[in-house]
Amino acid sequence: MSASLIIAAVWALAATVVALLPMRYQYVPGFSLLLAAPLVIAFIGYQHGVWVALLGLAAFASMFRNPLIYFYRKFKGETPEVPR
Repeated sequence: MSASLIIAAVWALAATVVALLPMRYQYVPGFSLLLAAPLVIAFIGYQHGVWVALLGLAAFASMFRNPLIYFYRKFKGETPEVPR
């Protein structure tokens, strides 16, 4: 297994652990995982090609759909609701 796929697997395990935390403890590690994801996906694309990177991007969008929707609505100028 290549280094990029090992890093992606560790990233996915970390995201799973963060998802199990109570919501108030998810913000800081979740945001750091959100920022690290494009780097991991780019590394996967560099080592394995565009199609594998697109699969990684689809998995990322699936796992982080709520934060991505929140930032999209915030970007549009709306005031999205934050869960407690």
